[in-house]
Amino acid sequence: MALMAQAIRLTPAATSEPPARIDPRTSALLRGPIVPLLLTMAWPNIVLMLAQASTGLIETFWVSRLGTDALAGMALVFPGVMLMQMIAAGSLGGAISSAIARALGSRRTGDADALVLHALIVNVALGLIASVLMLAFGPQLYFALGGRGASLDAALRYSNVVFAGNVLIWTTNGLASVVRGTGNMLVPALVICAGTVILIPLSPLLIFGAGPFPALGIAGGGVAMLVSFACGTAALAFYVLTGRSVVRLRLRRLQRRIFADILGMGAVATVSSVQTNLTIGFTTGLVATVAGPAGVAGYGTGARLEYLLIPLVFGLGAPLVALVGTNIGARQPARALRIALVGGAIAFAMTEAIGVAAALWPHRWLGLFGADPVMISSGSAYLRAVGPFYGFFGLGLALYFASQGAGRLGWPLFAGFLRMGIAIGGGWLVLRATGSLVFLFAALGVGMLTYGIVVASAVTSGSWFRGRQRA
Repeated sequence: MALMAQAIRLTPAATSEPPARIDPRTSALLRGPIVPLLLTMAWPNIVLMLAQASTGLIETFWVSRLGTDALAGMALVFPGVMLMQMIAAGSLGGAISSAIARALGSRRTGDADALVLHALIVNVALGLIASVLMLAFGPQLYFALGGRGASLDAALRYSNVVFAGNVLIWTTNGLASVVRGTGNMLVPALVICAGTVILIPLSPLLIFGAGPFPALGIAGGGVAMLVSFACGTAALAFYVLTGRSVVRLRLRRLQRRIFADILGMGAVATVSSVQTNLTIGFTTGLVATVAGPAGVAGYGTGARLEYLLIPLVFGLGAPLVALVGTNIGARQPARALRIALVGGAIAFAMTEAIGVAAALWPHRWLGLFGADPVMISSGSAYLRAVGPFYGFFGLGLALYFASQGAGRLGWPLFAGFLRMGIAIGGGWLVLRATGSLVFLFAALGVGMLTYGIVVASAVTSGSWFRGRQRA
């Protein structure tokens, strides 16, 4: 009650000035009932994220038919590919959506329109930079993560294709973030789902070859992924350029403050994405020291389910960014806080259910991708140790997105460093002391538990509002 009272005190009193014109979609974000509104916005976005995540699963399924070395090679590359998507869609994308939502909430429609052009420029530039870095230093990175021989060759064949066209991943997610910032979750969902429909038949055709399609092996999966993102970029660009979106692309003078708004929040959020991928990447290297390529394949396949949680929670998190950001911009902090707590509870329930099921029946998941005994053993040990803590990861991640909408990412960032330290540092210590993967994976679970508890405690204690109250 004290927290709600603190938030309510930050709500400005009514004035005699007539309100500026507000779009009906924005009005719904400010006044609609929270649970129905959140669920209505979330379901198409959850479908979108599951479809996007399924692109990796589809490729993994077909690549596994090429053998354990190909599967291990893909496990080496996948953290980097997911990092690109997490930054483009979640970190930078969330910053874009948050900036647009706050601008619309405070009725600065000119700034909201200007953000579209600035967002595209930032996404294209960062996509090209990431491509250059991964093409130049990919071999050293995958070797450091444990890639050797055939598994390293497979990793490079897949990586070089994907990162050559990496800018398409960034532009698709950048345009989707622009649209999501207006509260429209359906259009990005339809576009990404359509891309997945294209990927389903195209991936095996290019991997194994058929008719006029050449057999490209593991590289074919990368080509198929890029084709699906190219279609997504074209469709979303058409939607924005033809004026169907609440915000529009306008050629105006570039402004440093708008770049700072996107990049400032995006940089902080990117650290969070890097934390997750560094945790899995370093753990992959630790697994390789004691279990070899088959153990890496098992852990990578098990961790793929953890990666699946990220887009699932993002399906709920993108509406949280728009809802919280719009209400913060409109000076309705009590409502923003209630939205965040409801979203966190829903995310916990979803991800905990998945984690418990995975811990009870790990073979149901791992058996989809291979039957190697070492792979199954390593993946099962991971899922049994970490799966029961998935709910806390989902809770912390949902509140991270809500904090992004509020423009307050300090505590989620701190919690991410705690998780990384416990998982990597603690995992290395117990692995060195015992030589057992079980204790390594237990450290990963404790890291997730800590992450969720710290973020939830910070948000519920009113950390969003302290700086604003002083201001």
